[in-house]
Amino acid sequence: MEKLMRSFYCRDTIEVAENLLGKYLFNHINGVERVGRIVEVEAYLGPHDLAAHSSRGLTDRTRLMYGPPGFAYVYLVYGLHWCMNVVTEPEGQASAVLLRAIEPVNNVEENTRGPGLLCKAMHIDGRINGLDLEGNIIYLASISETETVEIIKRTRIGVKYAGIWADKLLRFYIKGSNYISRK
Repeated sequence: MEKLMRSFYCRDTIEVAENLLGKYLFNHINGVERVGRIVEVEAYLGPHDLAAHSSRGLTDRTRLMYGPPGFAYVYLVYGLHWCMNVVTEPEGQASAVLLRAIEPVNNVEENTRGPGLLCKAMHIDGRINGLDLEGNIIYLASISETETVEIIKRTRIGVKYAGIWADKLLRFYIKGSNYISRK
């Protein structure tokens, strides 16, 4: 296993999003290691991307998106569901990748098809917000250097309000996965 380091995240957001597919999400909380294989993500490209939280500028909520890369940006949506992003690109770019779905690997019993369900199953909540992904509580890792995946590109989910950005192919998933949130 090789933990992903800051240099992995400090790259073009679309490249990071595609490269996250097939990697593993680890969460060590309350003495339990939970692990899931990432099968679906969405890229958010900074303040010019009208679907990105950073499109509303620098706020207390979005401060983490502005960097540095390799940190968890976790927020509550609709007052009900936690969602986890990984911050990407050099500091100041305000870009991130939303983790949409995982394939359960270890100590994950619940449905993981969708960002809120993924967080619930992995016990990810506001306590994770701002944690360094190079740390030992929550991190992403590569288990096999030789694994390749076939990537499907689609529009993001739930961003119709974002004008032309709603039609961009910025959702990526592993072809044939039984764990994606929507085809």
